[in-house]
Amino acid sequence: MLSYETRLGTIDFAESYLSKLIGNEVTSCFGVVGMVARNPKQKIYNKFSKEESVDTGIKVYENAGIITVELHIVVTYGMNINAIASSITEKVQYVVKEKTGITVDKVIVKVDGIKE
Repeated sequence: MLSYETRLGTIDFAESYLSKLIGNEVTSCFGVVGMVARNPKQKIYNKFSKEESVDTGIKVYENAGIITVELHIVVTYGMNINAIASSITEKVQYVVKEKTGITVDKVIVKVDGIKE
C-alpha cells in the first residue's frame, strides 16, 4: 500500500492500481512494443496466461509520499531510445499526478529488448 497525505486525510493506493495505470500509459507510447517481466513470478504468470498482464515489468517504490517507477520495456528497431524514454517519463509523471495527486520523483526506463 502506498499512502498519500492530503489536507483532508490519508489516501491509500494499492501498488497494483498504480502498476496497471502506468502500464496502460507506457504500452500506448509510440515506439514501445511491449513490457518485459521483471521477476520469475511475472514470467511464470505470462507463460500460463493467454495475454500479457498490463502491469508486467513495472515496479513502484514509495518513500515519504514520493514515488519512483522502474520500467522494463521492449522498443521498436530504429527508434530513438532517448526520445522514447523521455516521452514515457513525461507521460508517467503527468498521468500519476493527474489521477492520484502523487508526485513521481523518478522514472527509470530499462530497455530490455529491441524488435523489428
